Amino acid sequence: MDLFIIDDHTTHYLSIKTGEESFLGKITGIVFLIFTPPFLIMALLFLLSGDWEDALLPFAVAVTVFPISFLWESRKHLPPPILFNRRTREVYFNHRGELFHTPWDDIQAIAYEFKIFSPHTGSLQSAALEILIRRLGEPENALMLSLGLPMGKNLTMQKSLWEYLRSYMNNGPWFNEHGNHSESDEYIKEQLAFDARPSTFLGHQLKTVAEEKEAANGKPYPNSTNIILLVGFFLLHPASLIEDRIYKIAKRRSSNHWPEIVLERLRPDGPTTRLIDLERERGLDV
Repeated sequence: MDLFIIDDHTTHYLSIKTGEESFLGKITGIVFLIFTPPFLIMALLFLLSGDWEDALLPFAVAVTVFPISFLWESRKHLPPPILFNRRTREVYFNHRGELFHTPWDDIQAIAYEFKIFSPHTGSLQSAALEILIRRLGEPENALMLSLGLPMGKNLTMQKSLWEYLRSYMNNGPWFNEHGNHSESDEYIKEQLAFDARPSTFLGHQLKTVAEEKEAANGKPYPNSTNIILLVGFFLLHPASLIEDRIYKIAKRRSSNHWPEIVLERLRPDGPTTRLIDLERERGLDV
């Protein structure tokens, strides 16, 4: 499940989501389901009955509310991800407009397990994985950066995520199930194949129903849970596709939030000098 936070896995860099993107696009998806099809149907019914004047209001609502919501959410900026650069062997993080970084070869990381107890929920298992990063130009200004939310995870899961990152930086960009270098990206595609985006739920449910039908050898296999899930995912699928589209637009708009000194190092043909070396040589700051 930790791999759901990996946004991009390329030959030269890997990015980890920072969490705030999980709700982006949901409002517009809900607005579409509530306002667009129902009000268009309402307007159509008025038109069929010859009532042109009463059809104007629902038609206006249907064609204006959704575009306004879409433009509003798609213009939002996603927080920059955590970047692992294989070419320069560095980690970058943009914290409120300030660039933090750390060299991979000297990285300091910690993983620890803890429990949160509440009289309402009982004991909740958690585990954190954090790395130490320093402000560019102000190395004494340091942060402990969490690689994903710790809630609901155990130490084994966090160690697995760290091993994935270690294999990428040291043996990647492609590697096999043992973390050893591979010329093929087949194993990576398998690991990232299951996407937790709502737009994929319908496809997964169709696959589940087909597999159960095949396992039943053509015999009747009524499963009300699968049918309810299938209908639900089908009805929500348009909203999920809208959510995906808004995320892609916002992600593209947010890509230029990095300073040029980072953007040029993310290019396949960009410089490979580390920020820490430039920092020591020139007293670099951004």
